[in-house]
Amino acid sequence: MDDLWLIGIGTGSPAHVTLEGLQALRDAAVILVPQKGEGKDTLAALRYGIIEASGAQAEVRSFDYPVRDPALPYGQRVIKWHDEIARRWIAAIQSAPPGPVALLVWGDPALYDSTLRIAERIVPRPRLRVVPGITAIQALTAAHAIPLNTLNGPVKITTGRQLRDHGWPEGEETVVVMLDAECSFQGLDPEGLQIWWGAYLGSEAQALEAGSLAEVGGRIVERRAKLRARHGWIMDTYLLRRL
Repeated sequence: MDDLWLIGIGTGSPAHVTLEGLQALRDAAVILVPQKGEGKDTLAALRYGIIEASGAQAEVRSFDYPVRDPALPYGQRVIKWHDEIARRWIAAIQSAPPGPVALLVWGDPALYDSTLRIAERIVPRPRLRVVPGITAIQALTAAHAIPLNTLNGPVKITTGRQLRDHGWPEGEETVVVMLDAECSFQGLDPEGLQIWWGAYLGSEAQALEAGSLAEVGGRIVERRAKLRARHGWIMDTYLLRRL
């Protein structure tokens, strides 16, 4: 693997892929597609649809995505998981035709995605090319037609785990929360907080909620559970703002 291209594909709409991303797919020799298991076939289908729409002639190879070991401490669990993903990349490209290997990365490879860290495990290290993609944050603010920041205001981007462990970040006005499978906003004092939530952003299944956290928080929890049961998976994010 001399050249590894990480192509951001946005959050579910084929229209999110940039012209640069489409050309990279057409120029790749091999494209790797992860298979994430039962109930998540839609995720692979979205990638295959993007590849087909691009007109790519590359050899497409799939690999089974490993699962994290819940018995291990969080840090160790993630390290072992990343190690195994790297091994499966290498196994998937054995006897592949020469040329760049491309991976379609949900959202943007630079934002709360581990693909770049996994690539560091490959020896010898391939030449990396990153094609930026639309992030979940951009898709969220566009779907709600709101600005990300207040006038000259800062923005804190964090995770559900951080919000659960540490609560509302001190001194912050706008907080974007990603990777939150537990609706961690439930642990906050809702007084004065507004929330803009979105799932399956940019796709036909897009779901949105907005309002005061006190009024819509419970509705988001209930709706999220129903959507996950219906689709077998969910990707969502939300923005909180203190008014």
